[in-house]
Amino acid sequence: MIQLCPAHRYLAFFLLTIFLLTSSPKTSAENWPRFRGKNGVGVSDQKGLPVQWTEDDYDWSIKLNGTGHSSPIVWGKYLFVTSAANDGKSRMLDCLDAETGQQRWGKSLPFKTDHLHQKNSWASATPATDGIHVYVTFADDEQYMLFAFDFQGNEIWKASLGKFDSQHGQGVSPIVYKDLVILANDQDGPSSLRAFDRKTGDVKWKVERPNRKVSYATPIILRRENKSDQLITVSGMAGVRGYRPEDGKLIWQTSSFPLRTVASPIACQGLVFASCGQGSRGGVELRAVSPDGRGDVSDTRVKFVRTRQLPYVPTPIACDGYVFLWNDGGVVCCVNPKTGENIWVKRVGGDFSGSPVCIDGKLYCISESGDVVVLRASDKYEFLGKSPLPDRSQATPAVANGRLFLRSFEHLTCIKAGT
Repeated sequence: MIQLCPAHRYLAFFLLTIFLLTSSPKTSAENWPRFRGKNGVGVSDQKGLPVQWTEDDYDWSIKLNGTGHSSPIVWGKYLFVTSAANDGKSRMLDCLDAETGQQRWGKSLPFKTDHLHQKNSWASATPATDGIHVYVTFADDEQYMLFAFDFQGNEIWKASLGKFDSQHGQGVSPIVYKDLVILANDQDGPSSLRAFDRKTGDVKWKVERPNRKVSYATPIILRRENKSDQLITVSGMAGVRGYRPEDGKLIWQTSSFPLRTVASPIACQGLVFASCGQGSRGGVELRAVSPDGRGDVSDTRVKFVRTRQLPYVPTPIACDGYVFLWNDGGVVCCVNPKTGENIWVKRVGGDFSGSPVCIDGKLYCISESGDVVVLRASDKYEFLGKSPLPDRSQATPAVANGRLFLRSFEHLTCIKAGT
């Protein structure tokens, strides 16, 4: 048997640890673990991605097993994406190799055909992962289910939230916070906010919510230096709210919004931004709220309200100290987050239902016709490029480990960063 000196034993242990961390699916470097990436901010510092390309530049492009509007998520070499059969009776979760696009495994889950809005799909909710399990939700009129699978495709647990009452279908994505999977359940009928044990699926806490119309806003966790984390939620009836994520205790709230919420909340320059709108009118009201209040803060912590040039479906994005509003009708605004005033406004054309992401100081957003539009994320407007995808899209891009992933109705396309 070979005997190693203490220094060599330490070096061998160190190298083995590094190998396990980098080769295991539990590695956390450069991952995109939920809707709009880490904590939903939609920002990546990945360099080397092109701003314009052709099919010859694809690293790979595959046809998915069904259709949908959800975004892919990535953890290491594992990519997860959902889709559904055209009649909605099969809802699919597929695990792919992120580097090649080859399928590792797939799960098909039975559901009913229920009514959808013309811009919704039976696979609109983006999965979430903690590097151990992947969490995915589907719903029809009779059941609203949250599933947990491991990275080998084994079902670990499933939890029922009862039926799903909506004219337009489901679309809110789960999020992971510490040992919890949190899901905003804002329906036309009885609504709630629920946290599940991510290992067992047991309900850890549940908060009843006022209801009016289904909401599609996925929550975020507000993290600030030397301050406690807050769970930020948005719905038409509940307005903007801050909860203690550990136990669901309500910290502060605003009054109701006048209309439905679809875009998710964001944070910038110490404020929380959230909006509401309507399909025929677009976004109609955006609120900037200080999250430092207690109780009803409608008259004390709402710093400004903006009522023009707002997105309804696309989530705004904060990048380099500015807020960018990418509107449904193709108008993009760079906004001062302290005042809500426009710094610049430009029409890029097209219709948009996916949300922008910011990569290395550039905004990437996919139009409904399947064009990826790229702008400079700056106080000076600069158009950088436009490139087509294989088909139409209402999804949000994902970026991880040197690759940009672009989901369209039936395809998933990968662009690799250059050296």
